[in-house]
Amino acid sequence: MQPDPLDAVFAALSDPTRRAILARLAEGETSVGDLARPFALSLPTVSRHIDVLESARLIVRTKAAQRRMCRLEGAPLMQAGAWIARYAAFWEGRLDALDRLVREIAAEDGAAR
Repeated sequence: MQPDPLDAVFAALSDPTRRAILARLAEGETSVGDLARPFALSLPTVSRHIDVLESARLIVRTKAAQRRMCRLEGAPLMQAGAWIARYAAFWEGRLDALDRLVREIAAEDGAAR
């Protein structure tokens, strides 16, 4: 059985440093060095985070002259968002039903007094 690509996406998104890297890449393509600059981490450590993001297909890394460039790949995020949206709709429906029930109970309680 092949691993579900969403597993890799959610695992990659579980780390705040990787989410910050994605947020920076949402502004546009940039070099690995520029991505590493705001973090108090070594370049090899940031590179490992980038490896995880690349394995999850959230980013694409290319080489331009002497620089390694990274850009955001939107499709896996859209797939993760669609998965979350399905369950958000489910829970919104459940919460709406709970709200109706609470209002009915409150109305019955008010009528009984």
